[in-house]
Amino acid sequence: MTTYKHDSIVPNEGSKVNKKLQVEQMFDNIAPKYDFLNRLMSLGIDIQWRKKVIKRLQAARKGQFLDVATGTADLAIMLASLQPKKVIGIDISQQMLNKGDEKIIEANVQDIVSLQKADSENLPFADNTFDAATVSFGARNFENLDKGLGEMYRVLSPGGILIILEFSKVKVFPLKQLFAFYFRYITPTIGKIFSKNNTAYSYLPESVAAFPEGEEMCSILHKIGFKNSTCTPLSFGIASIYQATK
Repeated sequence: MTTYKHDSIVPNEGSKVNKKLQVEQMFDNIAPKYDFLNRLMSLGIDIQWRKKVIKRLQAARKGQFLDVATGTADLAIMLASLQPKKVIGIDISQQMLNKGDEKIIEANVQDIVSLQKADSENLPFADNTFDAATVSFGARNFENLDKGLGEMYRVLSPGGILIILEFSKVKVFPLKQLFAFYFRYITPTIGKIFSKNNTAYSYLPESVAAFPEGEEMCSILHKIGFKNSTCTPLSFGIASIYQATK
């Protein structure tokens, strides 16, 4: 399989620990402040982006959903509004999952949503299990993008829907320059102050810059086997929704 440039982007380039373990440790460390920082740094617009994902899954409602790299389960909990049979969220960070479990109980959706620790590149589910699979702001953290996408393809039922919500690069002047400054300098500073983690929010702009986007990402999905892949930019291209079917 192809190794893309972003596969080499790791939170700590000098560490001998592989990317997967570094990402796990990084998110374990920032889990207590993760939701607060997300709302603060995105001004809450990330919630609106996730709502757009939910609207695209109306055709799969009542089915079984998989939310990969679920983090603290924001999207998994929102998926419960579609009244599916089941939503399973997986992540490699146990501390993020612990926060997610608390939120699931608060939202009273524990009968629908459940979380488990698992590797996105080695999903513990049978072939053709899910009617839809989602990833929000987690695909760029895959150690091997092909393997992660291939696993989601495997566990989706024929005709199943894949939706990826991920940061992308703004291309419109002067927003491009403003966002680049905010992402490279303001975001890491805010993250460092509140999370006490010097690495996590410096890694963020690097991982976004290296991640394939637009037509390149659609081509990768097609190579994996997905059909009808589309890319929809959001908020002047700050983020994008990728949608495809098995």
